[in-house]
Amino acid sequence: MTRIVLIGAPGSGKSTVGVALASHLQWPFVDTDALIELKQSKKITDIFVEDGEEYFRGIEFETLQQVLLEPSAVISLGGGAPISQPAQDALLSSESIIVFLDVSLATAAPRVGFNRDRPLLLGNPRAQWQALSDQRRPIYEKLATQSIKVDDMTVDEIIAIIESIVL
Repeated sequence: MTRIVLIGAPGSGKSTVGVALASHLQWPFVDTDALIELKQSKKITDIFVEDGEEYFRGIEFETLQQVLLEPSAVISLGGGAPISQPAQDALLSSESIIVFLDVSLATAAPRVGFNRDRPLLLGNPRAQWQALSDQRRPIYEKLATQSIKVDDMTVDEIIAIIESIVL
């Protein structure tokens, strides 16, 4: 058994696909953002505002290291979780199947809603999303076992592709 790690920009469907894939495989599902909020007893936005991004990234890295110990799980990472070099090293050495859910701004925008619960998308959210996506894309591509352009795909179609990699 192995673990499947879903990476990608906000709105790429990591949580939605992750829940459905985990159910399909009958594996546990772990959303690192939800896990962080549970452990910290506050929303990620509040962690950013009250404690700062550096503090959040430290907790995010600790959480990543913890979930990479799961023997068989589907793991959804926050968009920025795989960006630091230590996080990249941990992912690459984990022997996980890493799937980059590649999404365009046009598809992500209605999903994300660009609300204030996305701390790095404040100000001009569409421009911020695009800048973050452009910055992070090379890292996502480098880490990915498989990249899937999800814009015109259903959850079932995405799961079928991932399952073809795993089985």
